[in-house]
Amino acid sequence: MASSSDPTSSAGNTPEQPESGSVTETPGASGTADGTERGGRVRLRRAAIMAVPATLVAAGLAVLTAQGALGVQFAISGMPFTVTATELNGTGFEQFGALDNMAEDSPNAGDTGGQVLVVTSAIKKATLTKLCQSVDLGGTNLLITAGSGADKVTAADLTTDSTELSGDAAFDDIEIGNDASTLTKAGVRGPKGVFSQQADTVRIADLRQTNYATTAGVFKLPGLKLRFSGSGC
Repeated sequence: MASSSDPTSSAGNTPEQPESGSVTETPGASGTADGTERGGRVRLRRAAIMAVPATLVAAGLAVLTAQGALGVQFAISGMPFTVTATELNGTGFEQFGALDNMAEDSPNAGDTGGQVLVVTSAIKKATLTKLCQSVDLGGTNLLITAGSGADKVTAADLTTDSTELSGDAAFDDIEIGNDASTLTKAGVRGPKGVFSQQADTVRIADLRQTNYATTAGVFKLPGLKLRFSGSGC
Protein backbone atom coordinates (compact mmCIF):
# COMPACT_ATOMS: atom_id res chain seq x y z
CA MET A 1 0.00 0.00 0.00
CA ALA A 2 1.16 3.49 -0.71
CA SER A 3 1.54 5.62 2.40
CA SER A 4 2.27 9.24 3.15
CA SER A 5 4.41 10.69 5.88
CA ASP A 6 3.05 13.23 8.35
CA PRO A 7 3.88 16.58 6.73
CA THR A 8 4.97 18.00 10.08
CA SER A 9 7.52 15.22 10.74
CA SER A 10 9.36 15.20 7.43
CA ALA A 11 12.15 17.69 6.85
CA GLY A 12 11.19 18.10 3.20
CA ASN A 13 7.55 18.71 4.04
CA THR A 14 7.95 21.16 6.97
CA PRO A 15 6.21 24.42 6.14
CA GLU A 16 8.59 27.36 5.96
CA GLN A 17 8.29 29.82 8.80
CA PRO A 18 8.45 33.47 7.79
CA GLU A 19 11.51 35.35 8.92
CA SER A 20 11.12 37.55 11.93
CA GLY A 21 9.16 40.64 10.99
CA SER A 22 8.37 39.43 7.45
CA VAL A 23 4.60 39.55 7.87
CA THR A 24 4.53 42.84 9.70
CA GLU A 25 7.03 44.84 7.68
CA THR A 26 6.63 48.57 7.72
CA PRO A 27 5.53 50.46 4.58
CA GLY A 28 8.26 50.82 2.03
CA ALA A 29 9.81 47.39 2.74
CA SER A 30 10.81 45.46 -0.38
CA GLY A 31 7.91 43.64 -2.11
CA THR A 32 5.14 44.78 0.27
CA ALA A 33 3.22 47.88 1.19
CA ASP A 34 1.73 46.73 4.49
CA GLY A 35 2.91 43.12 4.98
CA THR A 36 -0.35 41.51 3.78
CA GLU A 37 0.95 40.45 0.37
CA ARG A 38 3.92 38.56 1.77
CA GLY A 39 1.84 37.07 4.57
CA GLY A 40 -0.64 35.85 1.95
CA ARG A 41 2.15 34.13 0.02
CA VAL A 42 3.31 32.35 3.16
CA ARG A 43 -0.20 31.09 3.90
CA LEU A 44 -0.70 29.88 0.31
CA ARG A 45 2.67 28.09 0.35
CA ARG A 46 1.80 26.45 3.67
CA ALA A 47 -1.60 25.29 2.36
CA ALA A 48 -0.01 23.88 -0.80
CA ILE A 49 2.57 21.89 1.19
CA MET A 50 -0.12 20.48 3.46
CA ALA A 51 -2.12 19.32 0.42
CA VAL A 52 0.75 17.34 -1.15
CA PRO A 53 0.61 14.22 1.08
CA ALA A 54 -3.15 13.77 0.60
CA THR A 55 -2.70 14.10 -3.16
CA LEU A 56 0.06 11.48 -3.16
CA VAL A 57 -2.09 9.03 -1.16
CA ALA A 58 -5.01 9.44 -3.57
CA ALA A 59 -2.74 9.00 -6.59
CA GLY A 60 -1.09 5.95 -5.03
CA LEU A 61 -4.43 4.26 -4.35
CA ALA A 62 -5.54 4.96 -7.91
CA VAL A 63 -2.39 3.33 -9.28
CA LEU A 64 -2.71 0.31 -6.98
CA THR A 65 -6.36 -0.17 -7.95
CA ALA A 66 -5.53 0.09 -11.65
CA GLN A 67 -2.78 -2.50 -11.24
CA GLY A 68 -5.06 -4.84 -9.33
CA ALA A 69 -2.87 -4.76 -6.24
CA LEU A 70 -5.97 -4.21 -4.10
CA GLY A 71 -7.94 -6.90 -5.90
CA VAL A 72 -8.10 -9.70 -3.31
CA GLN A 73 -6.37 -8.08 -0.35
CA PHE A 74 -8.89 -9.10 2.32
CA ALA A 75 -8.63 -11.76 5.00
CA ILE A 76 -10.11 -14.98 3.64
CA SER A 77 -12.28 -17.19 5.86
CA GLY A 78 -10.16 -20.25 5.08
CA MET A 79 -13.29 -22.18 4.01
CA PRO A 80 -13.07 -23.30 0.35
CA PHE A 81 -16.09 -23.12 -1.91
CA THR A 82 -16.92 -24.85 -5.18
CA VAL A 83 -17.85 -23.00 -8.37
CA THR A 84 -19.09 -24.70 -11.53
CA ALA A 85 -20.43 -23.50 -14.89
CA THR A 86 -21.30 -25.32 -18.07
CA GLU A 87 -19.37 -22.65 -19.98
CA LEU A 88 -17.24 -19.60 -19.28
CA ASN A 89 -16.26 -17.10 -21.98
CA GLY A 90 -13.92 -14.22 -21.23
CA THR A 91 -11.94 -11.44 -22.85
CA GLY A 92 -8.70 -10.25 -21.27
CA PHE A 93 -7.39 -13.25 -19.31
CA GLU A 94 -4.48 -13.48 -16.85
CA GLN A 95 -3.28 -16.15 -14.42
CA PHE A 96 -0.49 -16.21 -11.81
CA GLY A 97 0.40 -17.61 -8.39
CA ALA A 98 -0.35 -15.79 -5.14
CA LEU A 99 -0.79 -16.21 -1.38
CA ASP A 100 -4.08 -15.57 0.43
CA ASN A 101 -4.07 -14.83 4.15
CA MET A 102 -6.64 -15.66 6.83
CA ALA A 103 -7.52 -13.44 9.76
CA GLU A 104 -5.10 -13.67 12.67
CA ASP A 105 -5.77 -16.74 14.87
CA SER A 106 -8.35 -18.07 12.42
CA PRO A 107 -9.78 -21.44 13.57
CA ASN A 108 -9.47 -22.62 9.95
CA ALA A 109 -5.71 -22.06 9.78
CA GLY A 110 -4.78 -25.59 10.88
CA ASP A 111 -1.09 -26.17 10.16
CA THR A 112 -1.01 -23.73 7.21
CA GLY A 113 0.13 -20.72 9.22
CA GLY A 114 -3.00 -18.96 7.99
CA GLN A 115 -1.84 -18.85 4.37
CA VAL A 116 -3.14 -20.61 1.25
CA LEU A 117 -1.17 -20.91 -1.98
CA VAL A 118 -3.58 -20.10 -4.82
CA VAL A 119 -3.73 -19.49 -8.55
CA THR A 120 -5.29 -16.10 -9.30
CA SER A 121 -7.29 -15.94 -12.53
CA ALA A 122 -8.31 -12.47 -13.73
CA ILE A 123 -10.78 -11.81 -16.55
CA LYS A 124 -11.66 -8.33 -17.77
CA LYS A 125 -15.14 -9.34 -19.02
CA ALA A 126 -16.75 -12.74 -18.51
CA THR A 127 -20.03 -14.57 -19.13
CA LEU A 128 -20.96 -17.81 -17.36
CA THR A 129 -23.74 -20.25 -18.18
CA LYS A 130 -25.51 -22.16 -15.37
CA LEU A 131 -23.36 -20.89 -12.55
CA CYS A 132 -23.38 -22.89 -9.31
CA GLN A 133 -21.57 -22.03 -6.07
CA SER A 134 -21.64 -24.09 -2.89
CA VAL A 135 -20.01 -23.94 0.54
CA ASP A 136 -19.83 -27.02 2.76
CA LEU A 137 -20.99 -25.92 6.22
CA GLY A 138 -20.68 -29.37 7.78
CA GLY A 139 -23.81 -31.47 7.30
CA THR A 140 -25.38 -28.99 4.87
CA ASN A 141 -24.36 -26.79 1.96
CA LEU A 142 -25.13 -23.17 1.19
CA LEU A 143 -26.03 -23.34 -2.50
CA ILE A 144 -26.27 -20.45 -4.98
CA THR A 145 -27.35 -20.86 -8.61
CA ALA A 146 -27.86 -18.31 -11.41
CA GLY A 147 -27.81 -17.96 -15.18
CA SER A 148 -29.83 -21.09 -15.89
CA GLY A 149 -32.30 -19.29 -18.17
CA ALA A 150 -31.89 -17.24 -21.32
CA ASP A 151 -29.74 -14.61 -19.58
CA LYS A 152 -26.20 -15.55 -18.59
CA VAL A 153 -24.22 -14.44 -15.56
CA THR A 154 -21.95 -11.53 -16.46
CA ALA A 155 -18.95 -10.12 -14.61
CA ALA A 156 -16.45 -7.31 -15.12
CA ASP A 157 -12.96 -7.23 -13.57
CA LEU A 158 -13.48 -10.74 -12.22
CA THR A 159 -10.76 -12.43 -10.15
CA THR A 160 -10.82 -15.86 -8.53
CA ASP A 161 -8.25 -17.39 -6.17
CA SER A 162 -8.29 -21.16 -6.69
CA THR A 163 -6.48 -24.25 -5.46
CA GLU A 164 -8.06 -26.43 -8.18
CA LEU A 165 -9.42 -25.65 -11.65
CA SER A 166 -10.59 -28.07 -14.34
CA GLY A 167 -12.47 -28.02 -17.64
CA ASP A 168 -11.91 -27.99 -21.40
CA ALA A 169 -10.07 -24.74 -22.16
CA ALA A 170 -9.25 -22.81 -25.32
CA PHE A 171 -7.25 -19.57 -25.58
CA ASP A 172 -6.59 -16.98 -28.29
CA ASP A 173 -3.16 -15.30 -28.52
CA ILE A 174 -1.86 -16.84 -25.32
CA GLU A 175 1.49 -15.86 -23.77
CA ILE A 176 3.04 -18.31 -21.29
CA GLY A 177 5.92 -17.56 -18.95
CA ASN A 178 5.41 -13.83 -18.42
CA ASP A 179 6.61 -12.10 -15.29
CA ALA A 180 3.39 -11.52 -13.36
CA SER A 181 4.26 -7.87 -12.73
CA THR A 182 4.17 -7.14 -16.49
CA LEU A 183 0.68 -8.49 -17.32
CA THR A 184 -1.56 -6.25 -19.46
CA LYS A 185 -4.62 -8.18 -20.64
CA ALA A 186 -6.96 -7.85 -17.63
CA GLY A 187 -5.59 -4.78 -15.84
CA VAL A 188 -4.22 -6.86 -12.93
CA ARG A 189 -0.55 -7.33 -12.04
CA GLY A 190 0.88 -10.01 -9.81
CA PRO A 191 4.11 -10.13 -7.78
CA LYS A 192 7.42 -9.49 -9.56
CA GLY A 193 9.31 -12.66 -10.44
CA VAL A 194 6.22 -14.89 -10.40
CA PHE A 195 5.40 -17.15 -13.37
CA SER A 196 2.21 -16.20 -15.22
CA GLN A 197 0.29 -16.42 -18.47
CA GLN A 198 -2.21 -14.24 -20.31
CA ALA A 199 -4.44 -14.39 -23.39
CA ASP A 200 -6.78 -12.19 -25.39
CA THR A 201 -9.71 -14.59 -24.88
CA VAL A 202 -10.52 -17.72 -22.88
CA ARG A 203 -13.26 -20.33 -23.16
CA ILE A 204 -13.69 -23.10 -20.58
CA ALA A 205 -16.40 -25.74 -20.93
CA ASP A 206 -17.48 -27.76 -17.88
CA LEU A 207 -15.66 -25.37 -15.54
CA ARG A 208 -15.05 -26.54 -11.98
CA GLN A 209 -13.07 -24.57 -9.38
CA THR A 210 -12.19 -24.85 -5.72
CA ASN A 211 -11.92 -21.22 -4.64
CA TYR A 212 -10.94 -19.27 -1.55
CA ALA A 213 -11.81 -15.80 -2.83
CA THR A 214 -13.68 -14.08 -5.64
CA THR A 215 -13.93 -10.39 -6.47
CA ALA A 216 -15.61 -8.48 -9.30
CA GLY A 217 -16.18 -4.87 -10.23
CA VAL A 218 -19.64 -5.82 -11.49
CA PHE A 219 -21.38 -9.18 -10.99
CA LYS A 220 -24.86 -9.74 -12.46
CA LEU A 221 -26.69 -12.96 -11.55
CA PRO A 222 -30.01 -13.36 -13.37
CA GLY A 223 -32.34 -15.97 -11.86
CA LEU A 224 -30.42 -15.98 -8.57
CA LYS A 225 -31.44 -18.68 -6.07
CA LEU A 226 -29.89 -19.10 -2.62
CA ARG A 227 -30.79 -22.08 -0.44
CA PHE A 228 -29.51 -24.84 1.82
CA SER A 229 -29.00 -28.25 0.27
CA GLY A 230 -27.81 -31.71 1.25
CA SER A 231 -25.44 -31.69 -1.75
CA GLY A 232 -23.15 -29.13 -3.31
CA CYS A 233 -22.34 -28.24 -6.89
